[in-house]
Amino acid sequence: MRICLLIAAFAMAVAHGAEPPKPTHADVPYGAHAHQLIDIHVPPKGEGPFPALIWFGGIWKASKHAVDVNRFFPHGIAVIAVEVRTMEDATADKVKEPISYVLEDAMSAVKFVVENAERWKLDPKRIALGGGSQGALPALYVGCQAPELVTCVAAYRCQPTIDPKRMQEWVPGVQWGAPALGCSFEESLKRRDELLPVIKKWSPDWLLSQNAAPMYFENEWGMTKPEDIVETKIDTNGKKTEVHKPLTQNNYDVHSPAWAVGFQKLALAAGAVCHVKYPGHPTKGYDDIWNFIVKQLTSQTSKP
Repeated sequence: MRICLLIAAFAMAVAHGAEPPKPTHADVPYGAHAHQLIDIHVPPKGEGPFPALIWFGGIWKASKHAVDVNRFFPHGIAVIAVEVRTMEDATADKVKEPISYVLEDAMSAVKFVVENAERWKLDPKRIALGGGSQGALPALYVGCQAPELVTCVAAYRCQPTIDPKRMQEWVPGVQWGAPALGCSFEESLKRRDELLPVIKKWSPDWLLSQNAAPMYFENEWGMTKPEDIVETKIDTNGKKTEVHKPLTQNNYDVHSPAWAVGFQKLALAAGAVCHVKYPGHPTKGYDDIWNFIVKQLTSQTSKP
């Protein structure tokens, strides 16, 4: 089985080989730390206030992960890329719960955008959160912990839990997330009962309720590991080149849709809205993760 990935379409804000647009407001600090920064892309047309998608970057290494603004500007949606303090930062500071830096900053960044929305012509009552892989965890955390701030959450090929027991129930043998709980994965699995209060404090799956923001998960491969990946790259002249690469078991395991399916069962049991898409498993009412974001932000009136 082969899966085609259009690399530029997701990971980088690149449209048909073009350079990513410069932010309207770059490196805006929402805290005192050097990694507490946001880039704000405001649609060039319209008076606003504009709904906005907040997209989170790395949780191990500090980074902003942009998405293609051309998916959203035509719909009058602003895009905000967020950088947070990382677990690497927390470990250097000898923080007992390294994941706290990431998730506290995620909450702070969203609150900062909401509180300062008027400065950038944004609608504080129409805010979507999202992220890819590791970057989806902070989005899901805020969407479950403080749903009153959020219209919806979009999670692409992600890992929605830091609970070592649950992740191995969903994807047998997988190891992911250390040092979120202040120790190695193997130690966290052995000490899981002891660490459960910490897990329940920070892990999105343990924060689910009927009030959680509507969530949408998408994965680019299915429940069975494909033999290889076909990456489609587009150069500056628009020429497409296909590169075939083997898919490692570890890469598949940490991006398997089984994570989303496991999370969805818990979400539906809690009364939350949760959609899951992967090859052969479409979602009713939404074409994909991007269509979900646009529909959620443009079809709703502002929250009361």
